[in-house]
Amino acid sequence: MAQAIRTHDRNTIIKWVEDRKGKPAKIKGTGSERGSGVLRIHFPQASDSANFQELSWDEFFQEFEKNKLDFLYQEKKEGGEVSTFHKLVRRE
Repeated sequence: MAQAIRTHDRNTIIKWVEDRKGKPAKIKGTGSERGSGVLRIHFPQASDSANFQELSWDEFFQEFEKNKLDFLYQEKKEGGEVSTFHKLVRRE
């Protein structure tokens, strides 16, 4: 079984996302004056961009830290292919 890694290190997250051509984003229509909304990492080449609003890394990490999140990710799938598996989870 492929292993998942948990981090909140910004440089690690940015490198992982950008190596896979992902973008920091939120789901459109989920923000308010108190926050940016539901955070996501969006892979434009793999899904429709209509539901996502791209964020700067600063905007993304402001909400990421405000909500005390960790980034759970996988480097490779069981078969050895590059993985895009990730999840935003509450920090322990």
